[in-house]
Amino acid sequence: MRHVRIPRLALFLLAGLACTPISAEAAPSKAASKAASKTAAKAKPVAAPRAEQRGIALAIRDQGRGQIASFYATRGFWPLWASSGRIGPEADKLIAMLKTADLDGLDPSSYRIDRLRALVAKGRSANPQAIAEAELALSAAFADYVADIRKPRRVRIKYLDPELKPRPVAARTALRGAALQPSLGTYMATMGWMSPHYARLRALLARAIERRSPREIVERLRLNLDRARLLPGPWTRHVVVDAASARLWYYEGGKQRAMMRVVVGAPETETPMLAGMVRYAILNPYWNVPDYLIQRKLAPKIVAGATPASLRMEVLSDWSASPRRLTADEVDWPAVAAGRKLVRMRQLPGGANAMGRVKFMFPNDLGIYLHDTPDKGLLSKPDRHLSNGCIRLQDAPGLYRLMFGRPLPAASKQPERDVALPTPIPVYLTYITATPTERGIGFLKDVYGRDE
Repeated sequence: MRHVRIPRLALFLLAGLACTPISAEAAPSKAASKAASKTAAKAKPVAAPRAEQRGIALAIRDQGRGQIASFYATRGFWPLWASSGRIGPEADKLIAMLKTADLDGLDPSSYRIDRLRALVAKGRSANPQAIAEAELALSAAFADYVADIRKPRRVRIKYLDPELKPRPVAARTALRGAALQPSLGTYMATMGWMSPHYARLRALLARAIERRSPREIVERLRLNLDRARLLPGPWTRHVVVDAASARLWYYEGGKQRAMMRVVVGAPETETPMLAGMVRYAILNPYWNVPDYLIQRKLAPKIVAGATPASLRMEVLSDWSASPRRLTADEVDWPAVAAGRKLVRMRQLPGGANAMGRVKFMFPNDLGIYLHDTPDKGLLSKPDRHLSNGCIRLQDAPGLYRLMFGRPLPAASKQPERDVALPTPIPVYLTYITATPTERGIGFLKDVYGRDE
């Protein structure tokens, strides 16, 4: 967990302004007190805080209300926007963003920008009261903007896990996210509370409107923006799979840690838009063949003379935990090929298995997951909409290392070995067709017809 770097002055103010006794849990032991005394004796003396900085903290404490006040109380009322004693340039970045909130589908006038600008101008004086008023107004506007921009719009996505469903962003949550950043200026400039995909599409939309692009272009960009709005910011550890571009991104610690090509669903077997938690991986997996593939591809081959064993397949009695293996003679294959009967088949683990060495599970009733593949040639194709809906990975061992923090284990003869993740990781399957080009704005082929 990243810790807030609070200046020594803030710690001094926290002790002086909290007006509450230290709890027994937080009180230092005698040994710790002696060690601290020795360390303090060796350290250089710290200059007393300037009166004006103390005055700003006192003014923030006196003027703050509600969740905003509660956020500042946790940091000794140390300012966020005036950490150096004056309102910084980050305030200008926020105001500029609020002026263009129409790009986000929001009303800029709801943020009282003229009042905010006037308060910031006054807050650039040496008056602690004026600085505190501007500080609190900036935090309130920022918290409102983050809450508003993260509200879902017209796009539907299936959430497999309740913890992933969007919830209103509390003011203290939005401000805590900003306070934890190494650089507030960078956080503002990159819209770090939103997905990098959102920030990229927002810039494309601004460019399209500036050039007075046709209405259809603008509306298609807004639709893509609403899809990206559902994705987390890069400080949330997560995976994004874009079925339009057939690519995967892995984010952690505020950065993109990996990007790779993937194979996604063909037009007739689309990769859906959904979000779920990857909770475990399966090493050396079986491949449970979908019913329609058994009917269309496997059953006709067996009717023509092939055997399940020659296809490296097992035929099973049911979907229970301990199914009985069936012989080929026990199945009415012409009926299966005609679609009148169903049978369960699975491909045996090994080098030729369609799942490769590992698959990453986020349990769902659609049978969608991320997995390795032995057919790497498909990943070099420009159009990679070729699968039955699942996502085939260019670098499954690399994704395993990122998720588990260790290399993918060596190949084993033991089939279907589950490996639980210490902490589940969200994966978002989305569909973003807008993309920047050398000429400006382009759109990928709408393979699934969702932009219509």
